[in-house]
Amino acid sequence: MSADSNARAAARPHRVAPGDVDYPPLLRDIHDPPASLHVLGDVSALARPQVAIVGSRRASAAGQRLAGELAAELVAAGLVVCSGLARGIDGAAHRGALDAGGSTVAVMATGIDVVYPPRHRPLAAALQAAGCLVTEFPHGTPPLPQHFPRRNRIISGLSLGVVVVEAAPASGSLITARSALEQGREVFALPWSPLHPGGRGCLQLLRDGAKMVETVQDVLDELGPLYRRHRECAAPADPPQQHGADWLLELFCAEAVDVDSLVRACDRPVAEVLRALSALELAGSVERVPGGYARC
Repeated sequence: MSADSNARAAARPHRVAPGDVDYPPLLRDIHDPPASLHVLGDVSALARPQVAIVGSRRASAAGQRLAGELAAELVAAGLVVCSGLARGIDGAAHRGALDAGGSTVAVMATGIDVVYPPRHRPLAAALQAAGCLVTEFPHGTPPLPQHFPRRNRIISGLSLGVVVVEAAPASGSLITARSALEQGREVFALPWSPLHPGGRGCLQLLRDGAKMVETVQDVLDELGPLYRRHRECAAPADPPQQHGADWLLELFCAEAVDVDSLVRACDRPVAEVLRALSALELAGSVERVPGGYARC
């Protein structure tokens, strides 16, 4: 198919049912998967390994900056960022992924033809070109309050884990976190000061057992086994995923090697080596051991 044909196909909504090869395998396994999905953009993005980034609509400037930075680091590690297209943390996460040249998925609580909030129409258009919009609601469905909790279970269902960046105790993001736990996903939260009211929902999640996130590596360390399970659940007809880090894998032998030695051996920037290491670790090709990393 030509590039023009691909572009025209992406501009038309697709309807995907649980029996279709394009239906995301992780979502198919939850206890109440959508009977169908309406997708606008690259439908294959739904089946790639994803991490959800969610949080308050009334996010602080610091929260939005952290969401964008985390999204950029996750896409650099080869993951797709999933969120809900809302104001605040959601929008910052989508923009962070797009600005880093990555892919991002927006799960909508409306029909595929109704962008909410309206101010995010330009963001939705950019996202459609580098990922996709997806919803279970039919065309023309307005943003009704009861639809948002149902939307949230799809966000967590598509994802290997959910990162709550900033949330008050009554935030809808905690519904997403609860859905993630019910679906067997990892839940992460950022550690805010108790003096910040907008972060108390995150502190509540941490008290309840969520994994604390200070750097993106905290997320990647936990997701290794889930990432491998995702690959096992993928349709057998799918071609093997290339993580683009074979150049680094070739430098490993039987013994452990540290990051400094890898940087010297390949003569590449530290940041590029760390991104490649994260991709290899997520793919199950290398693992952390005393003294650095070793080939699995």
